[in-house]
Amino acid sequence: MHPTPNFPPEALAPLLEKYRQFIREEIFPIDLNVVQGPFKSYLPRLHDLRTKSKQLGLFAPHLSKADGGVGLNLVQFAQVSEILGQSPIGHYVFNCAAPDIGNMELLHLFGTEDQKSTWLKPLQQGEIRSCFAMTEPALAGSNPVHLATTAVREGDEFVISGHKWFTTAADGAKFTIVMAVTNPEAESPYQRASMILVPLDNPGYRLMRNIPIMGEAGEDYLSHGEVKFENCRVPVSNLIGKEGQGFALAQERLGPGRIHHCMRWIGICERVFDLMCRRAISRQLDPGKPLAEKQTIQNWIAESRAEIKASRLMVMDTAQKMQELGAKAVREDISTIKFFVADVLMKVIDRAIQVHGALGITDDTLLSFWYRHERGARIYDGPDEVHKSALARSILKSFTEK
Repeated sequence: MHPTPNFPPEALAPLLEKYRQFIREEIFPIDLNVVQGPFKSYLPRLHDLRTKSKQLGLFAPHLSKADGGVGLNLVQFAQVSEILGQSPIGHYVFNCAAPDIGNMELLHLFGTEDQKSTWLKPLQQGEIRSCFAMTEPALAGSNPVHLATTAVREGDEFVISGHKWFTTAADGAKFTIVMAVTNPEAESPYQRASMILVPLDNPGYRLMRNIPIMGEAGEDYLSHGEVKFENCRVPVSNLIGKEGQGFALAQERLGPGRIHHCMRWIGICERVFDLMCRRAISRQLDPGKPLAEKQTIQNWIAESRAEIKASRLMVMDTAQKMQELGAKAVREDISTIKFFVADVLMKVIDRAIQVHGALGITDDTLLSFWYRHERGARIYDGPDEVHKSALARSILKSFTEK
């Protein structure tokens, strides 16, 4: 998905400024209202913004120019992703939000020509949305090897049966990619599951509900669906990649995905940091004595700046290595940035709320939205504790071998 660079590096700085200007002028004025909902009432306005971003040559920065995008590589796109992350709807407007971006990567790398023409192309153009069904309510999502959802082959069809939840943005999506067990007797647990594309007008698919999530409007793009597959029949040709390759494809999808998430979190940190500093300067405890004069506030500002900068350097270093060496070569780095940046995110938001005082816990700013919504950063894409454990085991293994 992130092609060999066909976007000239010397043109990146002015491009980044175009994104900053668009975010400031077009998105910041409306994003608080959009997340407070109803989201669907803002879809016409968001559609207009998508059209404008296409006209300005900013749409789909992660796609190649041949696919209608800007043509940025992973490292270049990471810098754009931080800018878009400063708004809860930034990635949506530019058609590079999860789960669509991950599904684009999967179909681009492993889809058939028919899958690409039928599903990938309209997804890339922003004409449809998609979702990804892997997590199950009865089994720990931190270990996707264990799945109860099955896809049994009957002739030229797969018959899918199972129960999924946290299927992000299922409400309003046109298709899902479902992870289901196709080879239960496979010797390796990592070769039992496959990924299968399911159009959501299938009579065997049912959106049971949008799960109430703290900080979300709970509809359309801002939703997590609980879904069921009951005698859901799709052609065998809807298989993505090879049978039994589901776990490997999930890892292929999640590697770049964690880069995207971390850069989005850094973008949130920057917006929150800006709000915190402005509040510290403008809020006066006594006439002529702004909050910013207090040493505790100064400490929070200094610590936040250092942590945000450290986070950015770590993530960009990981993105550079991934671009050059591939996802497998940076497994330790991926785990490191995931739990480190998620922790910095929550610290910076918490400090900003404290600086805002009572205003910080109202819905008059985005702070309370992000405090609730981004608490999930320490859970999704693997709980922090799982990443810490994996990193520690990998480090200790190298010492044992020595």
